[in-house]
Amino acid sequence: MASKWIETLTGSLEQKKQYKQDKARIDALPDPYGAAAKALHRYLMYSGGIVDGDTLITMFGDLADLWERAAADGTPVRDIVGDDPVEFAESFARAYLGKQWIDKERARLVKAIDDAEGMAPR
Repeated sequence: MASKWIETLTGSLEQKKQYKQDKARIDALPDPYGAAAKALHRYLMYSGGIVDGDTLITMFGDLADLWERAAADGTPVRDIVGDDPVEFAESFARAYLGKQWIDKERARLVKAIDDAEGMAPR
């Protein structure tokens, strides 16, 4: 009972657990893979704009998988991210586009304009 109340306030405890596990996998990677994965993780956290917890968990799990495979195979970092790491990160994030933080603001703007239109003298 208490866990449902806590999850209502803080979000899914299972998602938090999975996120910590995936973050630990990234942190355990040898360099240069660990450094690249951490940089991408940080960039995705700040720029991804994804607010759906399930989507984030999937994306970060896949990010950890990608870099673990690269480290195991000895694939050069640039072979993965190419010449433009920003484009790579943004393309990676686009593959997971679900609900975004801006969606709520878009809906709020539409509602505000609809409400304002209803206030106009007729």
